[in-house]
Amino acid sequence: MLDEKQNTHYMNWIVIALLDFVTIISFENIFYPFQNQGLSVVISWIFLLFTYVIPYALIATQLGLTFQNQDGGLASWIRRGTHSDLFGYITSWMYWTQTIPYLVDVSNSVIVSLSWIILGNDSLGQRMSTFTFGMLTFAIILFFIIFENLFRDSLEVLSIIGGGAMFLISVLFVFMTVWALTHGAHPATHLSLHALKPSFSLHYFSTTGLLIFAMSGAELAAPYISKMRNPKREFPKAMWLLAIMTGFITIFGTLALSVFFDANHIPSDFKMNGPYRAFHLLGEQVGLGKSLMYLFAFVQLFFMLAQLAILIDAASRVFASDTATKYMPTWLTKKNKDGRPVHSYTLTAGISLLLLLLSGTLPNINAIYNWLLNLNGIVSPYKTALVFVAFLAIRWHEGEFNSDYVYISNRRGALAVGWWCFIFTFICATMGFIPQDAAVGTHAFNHQLLMNFLTVGFLIILGFLLPYLRKLEMKKEA
Repeated sequence: MLDEKQNTHYMNWIVIALLDFVTIISFENIFYPFQNQGLSVVISWIFLLFTYVIPYALIATQLGLTFQNQDGGLASWIRRGTHSDLFGYITSWMYWTQTIPYLVDVSNSVIVSLSWIILGNDSLGQRMSTFTFGMLTFAIILFFIIFENLFRDSLEVLSIIGGGAMFLISVLFVFMTVWALTHGAHPATHLSLHALKPSFSLHYFSTTGLLIFAMSGAELAAPYISKMRNPKREFPKAMWLLAIMTGFITIFGTLALSVFFDANHIPSDFKMNGPYRAFHLLGEQVGLGKSLMYLFAFVQLFFMLAQLAILIDAASRVFASDTATKYMPTWLTKKNKDGRPVHSYTLTAGISLLLLLLSGTLPNINAIYNWLLNLNGIVSPYKTALVFVAFLAIRWHEGEFNSDYVYISNRRGALAVGWWCFIFTFICATMGFIPQDAAVGTHAFNHQLLMNFLTVGFLIILGFLLPYLRKLEMKKEA
């Protein structure tokens, strides 16, 4: 027994914080909030850090240490906290549905990064039709589905290398920008109290869901709790470090962007091409030409390929969960010799293709890229809201649950914070339905609004249709 304990491989809390960080936010995640809210997004980041990100991380800490032997993650927390298998299935389904738009979005990013590596500029939109862009995106998704076995065996290595490189290059950008400022660079955006003051408009609130999308995911560290030597002491420290790193990248990364881009005159394709332009401008400022841009493009490509492997794997988990046999048709949960639900990959590819066909009705590649990104600002926060539902459930019935860590010992205070986080997340997700890249009343606005409702409505209907089909199947078997 002693030898077994000595040979156990424990993960350091710093490593766990880094692993969780690279699945939450990357360098490009600070670009679309900067385009949507300008320099005032710095105030939004600071506000969210203290009123949302830190409470979110510590709420995930209590949930993780309450259910530290549950491999199902959030779905297990919900199922045990609410004593409802159906709610557990709904949670799993929502986790899967929010993966699909992100899967397509990441595939789009792979094409964009390849275009910068090959062309060295932002001319992809002029060289490629929306149909070709969509088909290439689908081909990348199919490739990863077909060779999922190969990539799945390398998930940990891919995620550590790709994510670690992305984190390092993001930090490099911030520090090299500081160096450039001390060597004669002049900020493109005038830093003033007026520039930092948020404009509380409909557009401002409709874009906040993307900030939540950029900062959410603290609960993803839960599976690593069992690999820690002293979870009670180390896991809270990992979550604190996660919140600090997230705050550093979002706040100081945004300030660094303001050095190279005028927050009042941001290009329309900033979300798609902004990260590459940023490194191009930084390289020119420090005398390295395009070399930094190419370095980032390769890091971005590898990071996105690693993300694809993780997303394809994650997309199948809902079909292998312990509620799947109760709420999903048997043909959908059928597994191959390796124990994987093969038909889940077919459904993933099918819905990805539907999203691409729907996005193909937009006028250009930039519009497609922006719409898919904005769609994530709807579905992802709805999933995140369930984290706070799980927290409210265990604090409401706290006599039933024991945890090595308690966030806010006062029950009323804990419930108040839980309700604040849930209501704020739910409202931001709902406001995200409002198109962000088109003026109200225009054809483009109405078109994208309809696409948002059609996409989310389809995923909801499909989520309720599967349990109904399973019910009919069980009646037929009986």
